[in-house]
Amino acid sequence: MAALNYKSFTLGVEEEYMVLDPASYELKSHEQKIVHEGQKVIKDKVKAEMHQAVVEVGTDICNDVDEAYNDVSQLRKTISGIADQLGFAMAAAGTHPFSHWESQLITDHARYNEIVNELQEAARSNLIFGLHVHVGMETREMANHIANSTRYFLPHIYALSTNSPFWEGRQTGYKSFRTKVFDKFPRTGIPEAFDSIESYENYVKLLVKTNCIDNAKKIWWDLRVHPFFNTVEFRICDVPMTVEETIALATLFQAVCAKIYKLRSQNLNFIQYSRALINENKWRASRYGIDGRLIDFGKEEEVNTRVLISELLEFVNDVVDHLGSRHRLAHVNKILEYGTGADRQLAIFEKTKNLVEVAKYINGQFLKGNLIPSHTALQSGLCTQGTYVQLSLIATSHQYDL
Repeated sequence: MAALNYKSFTLGVEEEYMVLDPASYELKSHEQKIVHEGQKVIKDKVKAEMHQAVVEVGTDICNDVDEAYNDVSQLRKTISGIADQLGFAMAAAGTHPFSHWESQLITDHARYNEIVNELQEAARSNLIFGLHVHVGMETREMANHIANSTRYFLPHIYALSTNSPFWEGRQTGYKSFRTKVFDKFPRTGIPEAFDSIESYENYVKLLVKTNCIDNAKKIWWDLRVHPFFNTVEFRICDVPMTVEETIALATLFQAVCAKIYKLRSQNLNFIQYSRALINENKWRASRYGIDGRLIDFGKEEEVNTRVLISELLEFVNDVVDHLGSRHRLAHVNKILEYGTGADRQLAIFEKTKNLVEVAKYINGQFLKGNLIPSHTALQSGLCTQGTYVQLSLIATSHQYDL
């Protein structure tokens, strides 16, 4: 068998950041000042978003995960430095712990005005922050095949990203409330599988023809074949607090794509499950993060989410060296050890009973390469008091299908 080409699995990472008042840690409109100053330095790698308290950044096309790490790190440093000079602070989480969307300004731009006019309060209240990961593909046909198969793994990786347990000053009971906010938009969530790339493109053409959308970028699924680039775009994750978490998730998305590609080269495929079934796991991941149980549809039984994530790491083990990403993927185990962003936010709140301290903690992690356990953050002055309770990795002697 001819050697497989893993070089096509390039990476592009987009993150959405919150702009804070450094005194109150409330969301604060920056009137696009950060974007305007940022574009002088990093050009179109920084963009405005619909709400003026949001800044979006995007990397170049990265050949491997180390390039992606360096790019994301530099973007965060650049934006944070500009924000500091302008009297703002930056942070990364799926939702702000206590700010209300009603008090946030909308960016005056034709596209955003059109979206608000059509979607009304669903758009105005969509004050959320996500991570988008693009994985390069050889062809759009391969992109469609890989998108179909990787849908199954979306809840597993989403569980690792959960970072939005609070909404407008309330503890929601969810590890990721961000997707609950976004669900009000049309054309969101887990997509159905498409038999071919032509079937997907015909779907898009029909929506355009019938005035449902004016272009395919208004298809906001958790995963999509990008309408203009040869990439599969993963859109399900909350934006993580730290660079290491972002790159670990990007690495895992890339590895799953490469694994499905390898199976295809061997005339094998991962079983396709319906949107309805995968949505059951997405809801569980949103509610419980890595501390719940997902459904193993092959076994037709519930399985501890941590066990399934460990098995997912085993599933991609034979491709990560080809991608040169093993060292970055290892950070997934740190997330399992220290908890997701949601777990760490909740630990801070449990000890301080103060959402300002939670926001302060999130801000303090923005430029950190590694996770800061809550007790370290509190001792170092990122928060005022409290301890961190380590989450133990649940071990099992049983093996389950992914």
